[in-house]
Amino acid sequence: MTDHEIIELFFARNEQAIKETDKKYGAYCYSIAHNILKSAPDAEECVNDTYLKAWNSIPPERPSALKVFLGCIIRRLSLDRYRSWHTAKRDRNLEVAFEELSECVPMRDEDTPILRELLNEFLENLELRDRVTFMRRYWYAMAPAQIAKLDKVSVNAVTVRLYKTRNKLRNFLAERGFHV
Repeated sequence: MTDHEIIELFFARNEQAIKETDKKYGAYCYSIAHNILKSAPDAEECVNDTYLKAWNSIPPERPSALKVFLGCIIRRLSLDRYRSWHTAKRDRNLEVAFEELSECVPMRDEDTPILRELLNEFLENLELRDRVTFMRRYWYAMAPAQIAKLDKVSVNAVTVRLYKTRNKLRNFLAERGFHV
């Protein structure tokens, strides 16, 4: 079933929309949540919360890319759950990823819409390999060792690639008036 057909089911308030969304994007949503939460039950609960949020958001929203729409919801819910459940006991991998990114991206709420556009522009101009590595680390919250295993390279190669990409991002944002 196409994304357009699934969205039309949402607009018709047909519960089949949830079943079709799960069939098409369930594994995708689960992988995002599980990479962040490292817990199958918590990841499954976030997936279900994502479907509920999508049900309550569509309509009135009509996402142009359902996968991206769901990815944003599941990521936000998973990070919220992570923060609330792990304030005392932190996952060092996720903390390090946030620290790495905060070195080059200003983390002010008022900049979020502009930064989102600039980040998309930056990513579009990266080589595919660098873009995939960046997204795996900072969107999907994968550890460098996981990325290295997928890319069949050393962990050092991944960390160097990420370091160089963050420097490019820092320079890109600085050229556009955003300094950390």
